[in-house]
Amino acid sequence: MAGDTIDRLVDSLTRGEKLALVRGAADPTGTATGYVPGVERLGIPPLRLVDGPLGVRIPGRPATAFPAPIAVASTFDPATAYRKGAAMAREAAVRNQDILLAPGLNLIRVPHCGRNFEYYAEDPILTGSFAASAVEGIQSEGILATPKHFVANNQETNRVTVSAAVSQRTLRERYLPGFHDAVDAGAGAIMTAYNRVNGTHMSEHRELVTDVLKEEWGFDGVVISDWYGTESTVAAANAGLDLEMPGVEPDEQIGGAAEEEAAEQPTAFEAFADGMPDPANFGLFGEPLSAAIDSGAVPESRLDEMVRRVLGAMDRLGRLDGDRPAGELDTPEHRALAEELAARGTVVLENDGVLPLAPETDIAVIGPNVHEATLGGGGSSETTPCVTTTTAAGLRDRAEGAVTVCRGHAEIEDISFFDVLAGKSTGRTDGEETETDFDSAADAAARAEVAIVVVRDRATEAKDRESLALPGEQDGLVEAVAAANDRTVVVIQSSGPVETPWRDSVAAVVEAWYPGQADGAALAAVLYGDIDASGRLPVTFAPATEYPASDPGQYPGVDGRATYSEGVFVGYHHFDASGTDPTYPFGHGCSYAAFAYRDLTVTGDAIVELTVENTSDRDGCEVVQAYVCPPGSDIERPERELGGFAAVDVAAGTSERLRIDLDDRAFSYYDDGWVLESGEYTIEVGQSARDCPHALSLTR
Repeated sequence: MAGDTIDRLVDSLTRGEKLALVRGAADPTGTATGYVPGVERLGIPPLRLVDGPLGVRIPGRPATAFPAPIAVASTFDPATAYRKGAAMAREAAVRNQDILLAPGLNLIRVPHCGRNFEYYAEDPILTGSFAASAVEGIQSEGILATPKHFVANNQETNRVTVSAAVSQRTLRERYLPGFHDAVDAGAGAIMTAYNRVNGTHMSEHRELVTDVLKEEWGFDGVVISDWYGTESTVAAANAGLDLEMPGVEPDEQIGGAAEEEAAEQPTAFEAFADGMPDPANFGLFGEPLSAAIDSGAVPESRLDEMVRRVLGAMDRLGRLDGDRPAGELDTPEHRALAEELAARGTVVLENDGVLPLAPETDIAVIGPNVHEATLGGGGSSETTPCVTTTTAAGLRDRAEGAVTVCRGHAEIEDISFFDVLAGKSTGRTDGEETETDFDSAADAAARAEVAIVVVRDRATEAKDRESLALPGEQDGLVEAVAAANDRTVVVIQSSGPVETPWRDSVAAVVEAWYPGQADGAALAAVLYGDIDASGRLPVTFAPATEYPASDPGQYPGVDGRATYSEGVFVGYHHFDASGTDPTYPFGHGCSYAAFAYRDLTVTGDAIVELTVENTSDRDGCEVVQAYVCPPGSDIERPERELGGFAAVDVAAGTSERLRIDLDDRAFSYYDDGWVLESGEYTIEVGQSARDCPHALSLTR
């Protein structure tokens, strides 16, 4: 539909109809996370928005529960994000939804953040690559993507009030690039964050929402508030916010709860209080906006622009012409994709040769939650699966030897503000005494050839993890099992980095993240070597005190202000600058195959080419990483920055020629604009940020 047609629609709308198109309402079907009612007399249809970083979230309506985004990013293959995005969009279409509230792409600044599992990485180049691919995948199936949360939303503690005190250079080099890449990929919507940036709420941040996002980047989609994240009428409208969500009080919201329900659980809900938005923030783009227009505080032309952007989203989807994709749900292809992504995203951190397992190996499967599938963390990403494979069942189905299953530890309870509001949570804290049975676990381990201990953390939206230690007495469980069997494999199912004090006592360590519905089947495929161990870390593992932003002023902040004084030195950039050795570096992961690099070249166009040879007797997948090291100058810059990467399948005894285009941003720094520093750069090529044995020179 042409723009002049949208203009005619805008001219035909009454003030009241326009206001109804820029704020949410209650969905009469009870399925949408957010709902815009449309205008029947003009043929403008309703618009439905639904949660979706891990799968389509409609309470009581099942969908494919995909692995967490951090697991997908561990593939270092952005095509996986495209395929997952397309599959989620197809399932959203079946449920009559129009906009998917995904991908989440906030940079992983602090490892404690309760939503890190919803995000991709600590590196902006890796994050942007996956965000762009996810957007393209979602929108390839007739559903709009909504990259979130714009911007510098890096913690759940005090997330609705905290102000990120962050420099322009740091914003540009670290926290904005992923969103810029998503916009370049054609994102049709953007969600603003709850937090403030340099004192201003993001829903009211004209500099970032209008000046940067809309004008500088040319974003022509619709800017949506986070739920109850509209803090004002005049400031938000004038800043560039286009659509207030959800627009209605909590007891009208799907997946929400009335305030009186929360009041019935005061002790449990207290744990989330500083991470929850004010439920009184609704209806601000209704009568208050009309009054602001009448008073001249908001130009009427601004309301018209808001409406045009909402109608533009509908038009882009074809909804104004009556087009709607049929979609598909829980297909064999979607089930296979969920398993493939979980397996490919699994990272073998250490392996002394115990992996891959021989099929006939007698194993003991031990862990507090092995009788269930680990689907994800709590909050708006929770997905009800159509089918699951538990950890124990997946290993039992694959094994040909004897399988003994023993918990050895009380179940680690999931935690979510939805459960608390519904009165389902105990409000248990990690410091409470935990029931254990280490003796039974040790006995099972001693009788097996290999002991597999599956441990996990628990994370949720609206609350950060209290520490990086495993909750309960799981560290003690690992130690007891390792003492009984020197061929112990530890599998971690976590939202991000955890501490591993027992790693020197075990034979292998595997990071499986939140694998989703295919949990056990995917894990079995990796442990038995049905696929190569090709996952790589998109985030650094280290003790909690070694990370940047470990000072209270940096995180969680003091007096409502979190100071990003580490600047651009986030993640591996910090560890390089401090000279600190992490437990497991960014990009690290062990393969079952062996690879050699040869014939490396780099051109003046910043293109690295090399031959990757599989020198082993089994097929494998290698992840090649290229880092850019800047020339010496007076500008304080990271020692190396990821410039490009590629995952390549190489059959046993063969080789593949590979090309990696280096991102210009890895060569540049920001100083009131991007500056490409002239001089001789070193291009390091290897298998992690700390394992780059091949160096090339490039003058720019």
